[in-house]
Amino acid sequence: MKAVCWHGAGDVRVETVPDPAILYPRDAIIKVTSTAICGSDLHLYDGVIPTMQKGDILGHEFMGEVVEVGAAVKNLRKGDRVVVPFTIACGHCHFCERTLWSLCDNSNPNAWMAEKVYGSTSGSGLFGYSHLFGGYAGGQAEYVRVPFADTGPMKVPESLTDEQVLFLTDIFPTGYMAAENCNIQPGDTVAVWGCGPVGQFAIKSAYMLGADRVIGIDRHPKRLKMAKEQGGAEVLNLDEVEVGEALKEMTGGWGPSHCIDAVGLEAHGSGIEGIYDNVMNALKLETDKPAALRQAIVACRKGGTVSIPGVYGGLLDKMPMGAAFAKGLTFKMGQTHVHRYLQPLLERIVQGELDPTFVITHRLKLDDAPEGYRTFRDQKDDCIKVVLKP
Repeated sequence: MKAVCWHGAGDVRVETVPDPAILYPRDAIIKVTSTAICGSDLHLYDGVIPTMQKGDILGHEFMGEVVEVGAAVKNLRKGDRVVVPFTIACGHCHFCERTLWSLCDNSNPNAWMAEKVYGSTSGSGLFGYSHLFGGYAGGQAEYVRVPFADTGPMKVPESLTDEQVLFLTDIFPTGYMAAENCNIQPGDTVAVWGCGPVGQFAIKSAYMLGADRVIGIDRHPKRLKMAKEQGGAEVLNLDEVEVGEALKEMTGGWGPSHCIDAVGLEAHGSGIEGIYDNVMNALKLETDKPAALRQAIVACRKGGTVSIPGVYGGLLDKMPMGAAFAKGLTFKMGQTHVHRYLQPLLERIVQGELDPTFVITHRLKLDDAPEGYRTFRDQKDDCIKVVLKP
């Protein structure tokens, strides 16, 4: 079969690889009908996530048709059309039973690596996202093996198109959980750093959960335009204003009630801060560039929440923890418990509350994935979201 394979920083290739096979009774094989490039895939593409190996198959946003199931999978059958959470969960461990699906204790066979890197236990296995998180083949391919298929995949109505339900696998639940983590109350103002796909869904979710105002922050005009026109957000271009001062002015000096960092570890800081992070990163004295997170902490109103759906991978420098402590901020973060949100967010789509297709700017064949990665990373052609068709 064809699959998108990682070969190093800036180097992905479409190659012919062996078809996946059932390895365990709880496995299923899915024929992928639609897949997408996630913003977090760009961290792999940029070579900043460790333990990738040449030939690893990428992709954690995918859906398709069941073509084979293991003996223990009783909830699916051949021909079912399903979406698959990017987090892999056993469904029976201490954490899964508490709906903390992305913290599953049994789905990451390389948990020892995470413990060695982080000094403590880590989260679940992930599709197509390094050997640190299980070394599972991803879904940017014609077929994919899905472990614990009796727990993860959800059947979707034939009345909905692939593009309407594909983002249930990651970015819609991720944006929603980021907003839900803020415990939004009537009258609240929510600021969202990063108006990429997750940021766009965080903006819409914040309104769905009762925010009075949402402010989107980015430097790319196309993303800001989408946040304003599709999401109804007020917007700030961080190349044109000093974000902290602008947020104070917009909120009567209080700052946003809650701040969402949908940027993560590759924030492009500006001025001295940007230079500092680049130097520290080059010298291996910090692994991540947390400019957006620093801004969010400083800007957030006293007693507010800093919600972090953006991916962080290691050690962060010059974090304003004194400000966070003084203001009594709450921090919420982590990989999304996708399984928890599949059914309720599907119902919102069915009821017409939200059409997730609004973020799609590029539709390509799987063979064109290398160009899709370049276009997405370089923000060419106003790219916001790439969907691939195997």
